[in-house]
Amino acid sequence: MSHIGRTIANYRKMNQMTIREFADHSEISTSLISQLERGKGNPSLHVLERLAQALGVPLFTLFINDIDPATLISRKADRHKVYREDNAHIVYDVLTPDFMNTNLEMLMMEIKPCSNTTESHYVHDAKEEIAVIMNGHIQVELEGTAYPLSEGDVVRIPKHIRHRFINDSEDFVKVLFVLTPSFY
Repeated sequence: MSHIGRTIANYRKMNQMTIREFADHSEISTSLISQLERGKGNPSLHVLERLAQALGVPLFTLFINDIDPATLISRKADRHKVYREDNAHIVYDVLTPDFMNTNLEMLMMEIKPCSNTTESHYVHDAKEEIAVIMNGHIQVELEGTAYPLSEGDVVRIPKHIRHRFINDSEDFVKVLFVLTPSFY
């Protein structure tokens, strides 16, 4: 089955549609839908445009190749590190496998003792974050108010919220971030 065929079949199953119902929905013949799902059809650009519209996806997504399973693993030794400002206070370890082709980003932040993520605040216009405190104690400042957090605590940071992390302790603190959409 082709990528397009799997996409159609998955959409139909999620929406509990028969091939005939999807054909009516997309204004494409039942026989062509059946052929596409079996990887046999060769759709024209007009058909692809109708499919994209019926599926509610941008046309280019129908051309994305299958995922290479090897890209789904992120090895610690191969991970990309991101340093902020003067590189002295925090380091982000990019955990997401194949991070350029995903709708989310996972980062592990290590913040040094007695330091802040930044002197000012971060504000993400198009990203939402979930942060999990992996060890130690830290404060998160949201809209100017500091909240103490401990290992296992979770904070959600919606877009447009001014925030930063403050490590007043004498220990390194690790914070796991999940961001959507992709950070980079």
